[in-house]
Amino acid sequence: MTELVGPQLVVNSRMIYFGWLPADPDAVAALVPDGLAPAPDRQVFMNQYVVDDPAQTSGFGAYSLTYLGPDLAGLDAPDGVTPGRWWSHYLNSSPAVRDYAVARGVPATPGRTTIEVRGHTLVATTEADGVPLIRTTARVGRTGDAVNRGQLRYLTELDGRRISGIYPFVAEPVDPFEIESLEFLVPDHPAYALRPANPLRIVWGFYSPRSSFAYPGGESVLP
Repeated sequence: MTELVGPQLVVNSRMIYFGWLPADPDAVAALVPDGLAPAPDRQVFMNQYVVDDPAQTSGFGAYSLTYLGPDLAGLDAPDGVTPGRWWSHYLNSSPAVRDYAVARGVPATPGRTTIEVRGHTLVATTEADGVPLIRTTARVGRTGDAVNRGQLRYLTELDGRRISGIYPFVAEPVDPFEIESLEFLVPDHPAYALRPANPLRIVWGFYSPRSSFAYPGGESVLP
């Protein structure tokens, strides 16, 4: 495919990334375009992260981002286990990063994410137009010796083509880690379709105060 933009590197972002089972599996499935299949359990993913300093990026500058969407079936990451993922919502604070993402088919819109840690309590809040949309509360510990590493696969659509991107990452997770609550605060916002089941069923996740990744990764056009 034609190279649209240069790759970017982000280091030591503060990141909370996890997945859950939704309250409305059919609504989640409806967000997956024809030709792709949602995960059998309709699992949802979300990444809320903050890049505090321009020196942490190769050209993006400081920014914050929340992205979320349905996991996919049959398009796993290179490890053969982690599902591929479809970005249905992508709320970014930086016009430059939004332009970069849109050039890759990502549905980027304005938004702001904050992550506050007080003691062992983390609160991550995603806003659009100054209105809180999503709030995550987690119990977090300290970073130890563990390191998460690998590649993730995200799917986008651009000019009628489905693009598969492979994104390498390295993250130092804290331990312990537990999601205590996940609130979708605006029922008439499109992201509300991804709200979690009650009781909350978290299926995986981590918080890392030092998470690094390349963006975009190796890309190909799906047949």
